[in-house]
Amino acid sequence: MKKILSLLLLIGSFTYAQNNFPKNYFSNPLDIKMILSGSFGELRSNHFHSGLDIKTQQREGMPVYAPADGYVSRIKVSHYGYGKALYILHPNGYTTVYGHLRSYAGEIEKHVKETQYAKESFEIELFPDKNFLAVKKGDLIAYTGNTGGSGGPHLHYEIRDASQRPINPLHFGIDIPDSKAPLLMGVFAYTVDEDGHVNQSQNRTKLRLIKQKDGTYKTEGIKAYGKIGFGVTTYDQFDGASNKNGSYRIQTNFNGSEKFEVTFDKFSFSETRYLNRYIDYEYFETNKSRIQKLFREKNNPLSVITYEDDNGYVTVKDSLHSIYTISINDLKGNTTFVTIPIEGAKMDILDPKNNKVTDDYINADHATSITKGKFSIYIPANSLYEDTYLDIRADGDTLIFHEDIVPIHTNITLSADISSYREEDKDKLYLGRLNTKGEPYYTSTSRNGDKLVAKTRTFGKYIIASDTIPPEIEPVNFSEDKWISNENFLKIKIKDDLSGISSYRATINGKFILTEYDYKSDVLVYNFNDNVNLETENNLKLIVIDNVGNSATFETKFFRKHP
Repeated sequence: MKKILSLLLLIGSFTYAQNNFPKNYFSNPLDIKMILSGSFGELRSNHFHSGLDIKTQQREGMPVYAPADGYVSRIKVSHYGYGKALYILHPNGYTTVYGHLRSYAGEIEKHVKETQYAKESFEIELFPDKNFLAVKKGDLIAYTGNTGGSGGPHLHYEIRDASQRPINPLHFGIDIPDSKAPLLMGVFAYTVDEDGHVNQSQNRTKLRLIKQKDGTYKTEGIKAYGKIGFGVTTYDQFDGASNKNGSYRIQTNFNGSEKFEVTFDKFSFSETRYLNRYIDYEYFETNKSRIQKLFREKNNPLSVITYEDDNGYVTVKDSLHSIYTISINDLKGNTTFVTIPIEGAKMDILDPKNNKVTDDYINADHATSITKGKFSIYIPANSLYEDTYLDIRADGDTLIFHEDIVPIHTNITLSADISSYREEDKDKLYLGRLNTKGEPYYTSTSRNGDKLVAKTRTFGKYIIASDTIPPEIEPVNFSEDKWISNENFLKIKIKDDLSGISSYRATINGKFILTEYDYKSDVLVYNFNDNVNLETENNLKLIVIDNVGNSATFETKFFRKHP
C-alpha cells in the first residue's frame, strides 16, 4: 500500500510540474532530430546547467529558428561563456536563449556587425528596443556554432521565466526519447553526531551495491548510530546518446516516511554556485565524480530542494532496525530504486573524523585577515560554507593557500608585497595559481604601488610570477607578398604561454578590421565578407598585448583580387 501511495504521489508531482507550463507554445529551435548532449540541472563546475545542449551532428552552421513570436531583447558577444548569444523575449513573458552561435542571421547579424565596427570591439552587449528586431515564429535568427566555452559544436538552449530564472525546457513540449532508467554509480553514508558512526566509521563510507533480479538495488546492510545522511553518484542518459546527463528528481524515504526531495524544474542564477555546497566538493576534487548529498547542510539555500524532513537526515537508534530508500527519476518516469537496510547499533568508533588542526581556524560568518610572509589574505564573511581549519603557509614567493578540497563561495583577496623587486621589473609581475605541472596560471591581478592584488575562489598554491616575454604571432593561411584571393578568411595564430592574451587590434591599410579570437585554438579570424579592405595591395598590422602589458606587433603585405 505504501509503495502504491508513493507511486501516486510521484505521478501527481510529475503531472503538476509538466502541466504548469505551456506545451504547444514553443516549437523546436532546430529542424533536426533532437538529441541532447546536456540536460537541464546537470551538475557542472561551480554551477547547474541552465538549459539543454542540443547536438548538431558535430557540425556548425545549422539554422536556428525562432520558436515563437517575440523580439530580440539582448545580444551578447564574448570570447568566453556563451560566446555569441541571443535572447528573445516572448509575449507570454518567457525568454528563450541561444548560446555558442557561429553567427546571427539577417538584420540581427547586420546590427551586430555595425555595432562592433562602430565600437571597434568584438565583445559587445546590446539591449535592442522591442520594436527594433521583432521576430515571428519560424524566422531564421542564427546559425549554430562552437563559440565561447563550448567543448564542441552544439546549441545551448534555455527558457527563462519573467524573473530570468531558467526553467527545464522539457516541460514545454520538447520530446526527447528516453527509455533508460538513471544509472547508479555509488551510494555513500555520512555521520553528523560526535558519537555517531556508520560501520564504526565517522568518515564518508561507500556502501556496496547489490543489483536485484527486478532491476532495483540493495546495499549491504549497515550498522549505524546517531544522525546520518546519504549521498549518491548518478547520471541519466537519453536514447541515441551516451552523454552523462543529470537526473531530474531524487526522493528519499525512511521507514516509509518521505525525508528529502530534490527536483530540477527551475532555479535562479544567484543560487547556482551553491552547487558546491550540495555536492561533496572534496570527493569531486579528489575523484572527479560528484556525490549529491541528500540532506541540506548549513548555508545551503538551494531552491531545487523541494522537500525535507529534519534537513533530510535520519536518526538511527540503538537496537532498532530501519529501511532507507532512494528513488532516482527522469522526466519520462524511468526510475532507479535503492534500498539500504540499517541496523541500529551503538559501537566503538574505529575510524574517527580526521580534522587536521592548524594555526588558522576560520569562522565562516566572520571576516578574517591573515598575513603570511609577503602575503596578506582577506576572507570576507560567508566566503566559506562552514567553520574550517586552513593550512596557510608562505615560502618566499610562494603561498601555500590550503588545498582545493574546500569550496569558496565569494571572492577571497590575496595581496603580495613586491617591494623587494627592482622597480623596472614590478610591472611584469602577477599572481598565478600553480597547475598540476607547477606552471603559474594567470589570476587577474592589479598593482597598487608595491602590492599585487588578486581575487580568487579557488584554494591552491599561488606564486609571484613574472612575464617579460611578448605574445607570439604567426600567420596561418597566408604569407608576405602572396596573393590570397581564394581565401574567405584571414587566420592568424596568437599565443602567450605565461600571463595570457589581454587584447588585440588589427587594421588593413589603416582601417580597423573585426577579428574574432578563439581562445581554444589560439586563432584570430577575419572574414573578408566584411569588405573593410577595398585595395588590391593590402598592409596588415596586428598588435597583441598580454595581461602584464607585453606587446607584440606583426606587419605584412598581401594581395587580393576583388570581384
